[in-house]
Amino acid sequence: MSSKYKVGEDAIPHFVTFSVVGWIDVFSRECYKEIVINSLQHCQEHKGLSLHAWIIMTNHLHLILCSQTNKIENLVRDMKKFTSKQIIAAIQENAEESRKEWMLNIFSYTGKNNNNNKDFQFWKQDYHPVELNTNEKLQQRLTYLHENPVRSGLVWEPWHYKYSSAIDYYTNEHGLLKIEHL
Repeated sequence: MSSKYKVGEDAIPHFVTFSVVGWIDVFSRECYKEIVINSLQHCQEHKGLSLHAWIIMTNHLHLILCSQTNKIENLVRDMKKFTSKQIIAAIQENAEESRKEWMLNIFSYTGKNNNNNKDFQFWKQDYHPVELNTNEKLQQRLTYLHENPVRSGLVWEPWHYKYSSAIDYYTNEHGLLKIEHL
């Protein structure tokens, strides 16, 4: 759970961000992004996650989510714990990962210097949940989330970015994850 910021009403959409320690560009590899996708799908199907918008950037992800049946803080905790273990294992097992030693050293160093971890730390400890309780906040965060890859120079248009819900909002097509439009 976040140390400074608290989740408001779980049924109201919240904007959350998870960042990789050291801002390491782990998600420049598709195989690691797929772990996050699979985890989000699992949470949607089995843990009551309502996903309204999402994006996986190279070193962080943004979600707009809520839940009618689960606490957001529990969803976030479980997802971060599961994905961190899966991604660390995938890095360790990836014979083609040229950055393996460097990344694992950083994750190990960070983990050993954090009493909440035993071995590795993948995600930064805190996240900043923002309750989107006004249309203005909601629209601002939705635009910010979908424009992220454009601002980063990865694509010309938000809906061209594969690992995002922008295609669901800007076109009649559907992206990789089922979303509930706002």
